[in-house]
Amino acid sequence: MLSWEERRQLVKIANWYYTDGWTQQQIAKKMGVSRPVISKLLQKAKDTGIVEVFIKDESVHTVELEKRLETQYGLQDAVVVPSVGLTPDMVRRSVGQMAAHYIARWLGQDVKQLGISWGKTLAEVVKEYPFERREQINIVPLVGGMGTKSVEIHANQLAYELAKKMNGSCSYLYAPAIVETVELRERLVEMQDIAQVLEEGKNVEVALIGIGNPHKGSTMKEIGYVQEADIQSLKKAGAIGDIGSRFFDQEGTPIEHELNSRIIGLHLQDLIKIPYVIGVAEGTHKAESVEAALKGNYLHTLIIDEQTALAILNETS
Repeated sequence: MLSWEERRQLVKIANWYYTDGWTQQQIAKKMGVSRPVISKLLQKAKDTGIVEVFIKDESVHTVELEKRLETQYGLQDAVVVPSVGLTPDMVRRSVGQMAAHYIARWLGQDVKQLGISWGKTLAEVVKEYPFERREQINIVPLVGGMGTKSVEIHANQLAYELAKKMNGSCSYLYAPAIVETVELRERLVEMQDIAQVLEEGKNVEVALIGIGNPHKGSTMKEIGYVQEADIQSLKKAGAIGDIGSRFFDQEGTPIEHELNSRIIGLHLQDLIKIPYVIGVAEGTHKAESVEAALKGNYLHTLIIDEQTALAILNETS
């Protein structure tokens, strides 16, 4: 227990240091003691609760969310982008900018094969990605995508655009994401060009993926990949989200559904074997889907907006 005189001395020193901006050396000279003594007294002021340090910055809240996501889901890294007061388009742009900056900074020059999925959020990442020189890298589409609707968000197009930004090369998966029958899929995946790119996808060192919700704000429904009947059927089967058009339940387990058997792209069991997977998602309508993907252990890094991070953590805390 501090005496009144000790407490008074600590308050005075703390005020000189934190309020008046004096250096420890200046305080030491004033008090007639050495600088290490002042350092110890300032620490004592903290330990006894006389001084409490608060970091006032908008990023503090998101850093706390990042730590909680990393701890709760065993992530190697989480990046939470501030999104309060932003419109949905602004949120997508902010997440895209942050993801592009993160990947450009994190991606080592030794990475030779990078896989990419598809979707609006990943399209924003590619759009925001800086031009750089990575001649050794090859970008591989992880899911098919052909046709005339929303070509700009197909995996082939994103692979091409990202390869241009990196000054690298890309592969092309000349097949639709979803075909009409299981038999047609089997025939297509046996074709040499398609089989080769699918094999490349299994062996990428890093995968960049988006996460979708088949029931809310579904891009797959928007561009005609699935119909309302498909969505109702997926709901009955327990589908809560998808990665590369592969559907999984609330625990992240791939569902038993014939639609999953008509996809031309990477299987979820292959995705989980990739050394490093970066997931990028935005929008609170995806909270359940992202949470399920985290439970399925598909991701090493998650880049997400603040409101969606809050929704995930509130649901599970």
